Amino acid sequence: VAALVRAAVPGLTAGQVREVLGATSIDLGAVGRDDEFGEGLVDPTAAVLGAIAGPDSEWGNAPLIAEDYQLLTSFGRVIRPGALNAAKVQPTLNEQVVGGTPTPTGFGHWLVAGDGGIFAYGDAGYYGSAGDIALAQPIVGMAATPTGEGYWMVGQDGGIFSYGDATYHGSTGNIALNQPIVGMASTPTGNGYWLVARDGGIFTFGDATYHGSTGNIALNQPIVGMAASPTGYGYWLAAEDGGIFTFGDATWGGSLAGQLDPGETVVGMIHDELEDAA
Repeated sequence: VAALVRAAVPGLTAGQVREVLGATSIDLGAVGRDDEFGEGLVDPTAAVLGAIAGPDSEWGNAPLIAEDYQLLTSFGRVIRPGALNAAKVQPTLNEQVVGGTPTPTGFGHWLVAGDGGIFAYGDAGYYGSAGDIALAQPIVGMAATPTGEGYWMVGQDGGIFSYGDATYHGSTGNIALNQPIVGMASTPTGNGYWLVARDGGIFTFGDATYHGSTGNIALNQPIVGMAASPTGYGYWLAAEDGGIFTFGDATWGGSLAGQLDPGETVVGMIHDELEDAA
């Protein structure tokens, strides 16, 4: 079926073919994607027609699909820009989801709420949470270790909480910040991480290196999260309206600007490891 889709629209990438197959499949089991049936039963006819039509309904005009990152929204949706559908997660929340991070395999991810509560999906394991701690500042983001056996959480003041095999490399907890911290990303080695502030200012710790920021740019919407490129030599920043800023070797794969539902905002980014795992 993948070969038929590529034959119909030769310009599609492997990631785009995967999105078409999933988006046009026949749902099985629980509504939406589930661990037993995945996206569902592949429908060859629907897949070929869907590839030809595309979201813009123009033959051969394949959408630009982000293969390296997904955006997390205030409605609990995990969306890959340019994809034909969006995964929906509906955890019971005491507080809004504020960030997430994938497992090294790409077959699972964690989401974190503002109170530090952790939600694990797929092959993501649970290593602890800040849900039972009286926090001085709310949690605003998280990042996973390279092994997938630990993660960090970051507070609005840049304070760091480590779980599993995650190790502490520093924080902005004792720095007077111009803007609050809104997210973080870890380096490929796990020996460092970046923190990003609401104005897009970047703070580096451990072996994380600086590749630029939006700190001196007049933003239409504030920055809400970041994700690192697989090499560690670049990163993406995401704005509240789904706009994307790239630095270093991070490449632009589309945005959600103007595509969100009324009242929905982007709250973070998830770097997608699935392409690397494949």
